[in-house]
Amino acid sequence: MPQFVLLEHDHPQLHWDFMLEAGATLRTWRLDQIPDQDGMIPAEQLADHRVVYLDHEGPVSGNRGTVRRIDRGEFRMLEDQASRLVVQLDGQRLRGEVQLEQTADHETGWSFHWRRFDGLDS
Repeated sequence: MPQFVLLEHDHPQLHWDFMLEAGATLRTWRLDQIPDQDGMIPAEQLADHRVVYLDHEGPVSGNRGTVRRIDRGEFRMLEDQASRLVVQLDGQRLRGEVQLEQTADHETGWSFHWRRFDGLDS
């Protein structure tokens, strides 16, 4: 099963990187807040990242801050369209069904929200 990871990243300001394994890369979205409850979270699609970030914690190259892993687990793709993804997460902390949907604003503007939230364990 493909893997996902949620990283806390402190550069340039605090945000969370949500990453989905896609072959040799990680599809990545920057979230303005931790996805710990139901509701829509603004997201920005970033360039694909290297799969090394599935396991990486600590400094990021190029003086781009530090990352700390919040969760990691497996996911199942339920829907994969150019402007909308639905994934079933089975992490150590995050579990449920998530929808990522492109907004009308611009290419990188997305929203992240739980279609079914099974909880965030401590």
